[in-house]
Amino acid sequence: MSASSSTTTVESRSAQTPSKRRWLPSFGMQILLGLVVGVALGAVARTLGGDAENPNWLTETLTIVGTTFITMLKALVPPLIFLAVVASIANLRDLGNAARLAGQTLIWFGITALVSVTIGIVLSVVTRPGANTSVSPDAAAAPDGGGSWLDFLTGLVPTNILGLSAKAGEGGAVSLSFNALQIVVIAIAFGIAAIKVGKEAEPFLGFSQSALAIVQKILWWVILLAPIGTAGLIGRAVATYGWTTMGSLGIFVLTVYAGLALVLFGLYPAVLKAHGLSVRQWFSGAWPAIQLAFVSRSSLGTMPLTQRVTERNLGVPSGYASFAIPFGATTKMDGCAAIYPAVSAIFVAQFFGLELGITDYLLIVVVSVLGSAATAGLTGALVMLTLTLSTLGLPLEGVGLLLAVDPILDMGRTAVNVAGQTLVPTIVAKREGILDRALYEAPRGELPYVDESVTEQAEQAPGDAAGIEEPSTRQPVTT
Repeated sequence: MSASSSTTTVESRSAQTPSKRRWLPSFGMQILLGLVVGVALGAVARTLGGDAENPNWLTETLTIVGTTFITMLKALVPPLIFLAVVASIANLRDLGNAARLAGQTLIWFGITALVSVTIGIVLSVVTRPGANTSVSPDAAAAPDGGGSWLDFLTGLVPTNILGLSAKAGEGGAVSLSFNALQIVVIAIAFGIAAIKVGKEAEPFLGFSQSALAIVQKILWWVILLAPIGTAGLIGRAVATYGWTTMGSLGIFVLTVYAGLALVLFGLYPAVLKAHGLSVRQWFSGAWPAIQLAFVSRSSLGTMPLTQRVTERNLGVPSGYASFAIPFGATTKMDGCAAIYPAVSAIFVAQFFGLELGITDYLLIVVVSVLGSAATAGLTGALVMLTLTLSTLGLPLEGVGLLLAVDPILDMGRTAVNVAGQTLVPTIVAKREGILDRALYEAPRGELPYVDESVTEQAEQAPGDAAGIEEPSTRQPVTT
């Protein structure tokens, strides 16, 4: 199929958007409306009184709406990771550059993390957030737990075949959680074993493909609820935290967000330009996931949408994206593992009057580049911060100084994390010659990504079917 015909066919997808949705604003506009409504409802909730322990009815309603949406997304993460990785291994069995794809992914994870942490260090040295703060020393408190370099090894070893862990709560209640990195390891083992078994494993691989299609369809339904979830999430944030807590840590907050902005709007566009890719197309393609990450504050919760926009909007082959995105969701964190720990560590040192030498700055770089992998079995920027402080020998009590503004910072950190998770697979796919440029350069429609119904319509038009084959099921192509 020629490039011109491919582009023409892809352009027709927008025209084939089901007419029943045309009266709705675009998905991006729906998200923005959800943000506006959420801020307004959050502001109203703050006027109704209440506190964290006894919230008012509106705050509690916003909390339920937001957490329910994230819970539905997270419920899809374990089966999506397992089925997608198994399917991707089946797709990659005849692909000769699979090892090179993995190597390139790790290299670009490291390169972007290195530049990101350098930006954070330079900004902190210039703005001196720890010396320019009015936060009270009484707020200093060591955290209950932290991260260590052994977490990487323990995070790789599955505790059970499902990658699940149970924790007893109050009143005898038991809560289940999953370790995304362990699920990736389990899925890789199943996928490789299925390939080695051969013909007898074909029914299992066929079932995995069918189950993956079902999970992706359910995911589509959940994603359409994102504007409502956005209103609940941002409304709860405004109602619970507001913006007044930034006063005493204003320079620190501004420094972190300045670093995040330089990475998102400076570093990433520069990398795209260097590879001959349109910055505007990348932003428009990845924006649905970046928006959701900002309001949800969860890379794993956003991961299903991150993977779908990477495949459908940015043109990364499914066989590669279904491995790179889950892996990146646990290890690629330019916001949480590079910018934030660098700025925070220097803040703590300045606050306690401790001088950092060139060796200390180099340690910050090393921890930031390698620390994501070391804490992949855990979650949250708090783990990276404690790991950085303990490596430098800085007081862990400094963690307590920053907790008041952490929810506000976490929104920006998570958005940059997810943006980087879409960027690296796109760059690697371009370098390896497997990026679908027609999809990448296609006009963006009103939906977050191409709906499966478009593919169903294409099956009724044989002449166009090859041009709009669903990205999630097509084979990667080498050139």
